[in-house]
Amino acid sequence: MQKRLKIGVLFSRVRVEEKWIFAAMEKRGIDYERLDDRTISFDLDNPSKWQTLDAVLERSISYNSGLYALRTLNAFGVPTVNTAMVAEICGDKLTTSVMLAKAGVSQPHNVVAFTPEAALEAIEAFGYPVVLKPVVGSWGRLLAKINDRDSAEAILEHKATLGSVQHSVFYIQEYIKKPGRDIRVILVGDRVLTAIYRKSEHWITNTARGGEGELCPITPEIEAISLAAAAAVGGGVLAIDLVEHPDKGLVVNEINHTMEFHTAQPTSGIDIADEIVSYTMDVALANSH
Repeated sequence: MQKRLKIGVLFSRVRVEEKWIFAAMEKRGIDYERLDDRTISFDLDNPSKWQTLDAVLERSISYNSGLYALRTLNAFGVPTVNTAMVAEICGDKLTTSVMLAKAGVSQPHNVVAFTPEAALEAIEAFGYPVVLKPVVGSWGRLLAKINDRDSAEAILEHKATLGSVQHSVFYIQEYIKKPGRDIRVILVGDRVLTAIYRKSEHWITNTARGGEGELCPITPEIEAISLAAAAAVGGGVLAIDLVEHPDKGLVVNEINHTMEFHTAQPTSGIDIADEIVSYTMDVALANSH
């Protein structure tokens, strides 16, 4: 008789997505444990407590909390969705870009520098406008569209003065005149589930910033670039953000490993939460002894 699987769900706050995931677990009659990353701790001398879990689904809002929890769980031999390696790549825009470049996946023109002087030189070589992004961050926060040398000097000085580790990496991207939208593709394992347009008059089209969702047909081109991007970062449960580039066609802008799907699920009519739960169960089964 096969043993009953037990799943952990690591989260920071119960958002609508987590409610849907918990409901999908309960509907399937799955034995699961809610793991609030604000209250748990890991005793490195006592991994056995965690080894009772057959898999852990990570839904942390904090990149650091999620990443270090995944590293610890993976070291304890607990399978996770996603793996620590995938989280590390996707949570860092520069690392994502490096892996996409290595795999030959089309993306915007990106340049990285480590001092304000080198960054200014790179920006001048690009020509204005350019976009300056933090290497770690989500919801379209701390993005800056730089239109001229004066604003470049001011923003670079601000970042250098703020002085955190992340602000000392200058990630510069070409500004793309997109058609008032980008495309978010939801991918689970080797399947492209659905895609939505995120539409906005603002140059930042995240739904977290007020962008509106609309169903996007999955073309062979969207499917091919999304699968290639997912493979480049290690695969799993991912959101691939695509931009329609006027010269290059579809390019991968970002990849999110703990994506929100509060707009994509009702817009598409696909039970994304249940698909994620199903994939997590497959991972648990594949690793159960």
